[in-house]
Amino acid sequence: MRVAVTGATGRLGRALVAALANAPFTGPAGPIAWDRAAFDLDSPVAVGALLDRDRPEVVVHTAAWSDVDGCAREPELAMQRNGAATGSLAEACASRSIDLLAVSTNEVFDGSRTDGQGYRPDDRPAPGNPYGASKLEGERLAAAAYAHTTGGSLGILRTAWLFGAPGRDFPSRILEAAERAAATGERLRAVADEWGTPSYVHDVAEAIVELLAADTVAGTHHVVNGLVASRADWARDVVMRSGADVEVVDVSSTTWRRASTPPRWGVLSPTPLPSGEPLRPWPDAMADYAPALRRARSRARA
Repeated sequence: MRVAVTGATGRLGRALVAALANAPFTGPAGPIAWDRAAFDLDSPVAVGALLDRDRPEVVVHTAAWSDVDGCAREPELAMQRNGAATGSLAEACASRSIDLLAVSTNEVFDGSRTDGQGYRPDDRPAPGNPYGASKLEGERLAAAAYAHTTGGSLGILRTAWLFGAPGRDFPSRILEAAERAAATGERLRAVADEWGTPSYVHDVAEAIVELLAADTVAGTHHVVNGLVASRADWARDVVMRSGADVEVVDVSSTTWRRASTPPRWGVLSPTPLPSGEPLRPWPDAMADYAPALRRARSRARA
């Protein structure tokens, strides 16, 4: 199976390319990695020629503008990058009967739910910020592109609170803040009224490989690690694993002014994978990630 991955140098894209390289169904050539030079969200018009050149059977679209505050400051640009560019890719894939799996987000829901249940794929999306609105527009345009095609399948894969290399993910930023607080004898303030599921990019990537291997791309999938946490819970886990000598205190999300308003309840109800096995709880994934996180922080300090 010829699999192309957009955003191949990003957090999820890089993990997915590595996972696909070990998948027997991609063959000796492995996956097709499209970086920004190949597929640019600001200029997606050449995607048809790219598809004709590389001839994938399925495209996994991980490329996105995921700066939620940036999206709030420039909502039109967010719509172009996360909405229109996804629509252009979907139209080009659908017209060639190529399967598409588009990665989306928990922020297509506004987080106002109060029953303690995770959002399901059949729950009605209602974004609460421009980032979520732009990703939902990408979902909508992709669905429209595949509405009347006789070949090719569309899948939407929503995930949340991704962590892992590269870049400054939430654990990296918390570790930096914890070290600054410890150096000055202050306490580390962490938001206690935003809830979600931290999801490890390597686990999400393996889940995508499982969907591709079983030919079950079509439909809407919610793929997150197990268990629910607040941002403060997650921060305490990072501090504990790092050994930083700092106290974590709960604060409200209103403590800091932000351009974007994240969902208070950003919890997705995971959908079954073909194997029937759920992703592991997020603390187990953090245990695997913590050594690499500590090494990266040590290099940054050197």
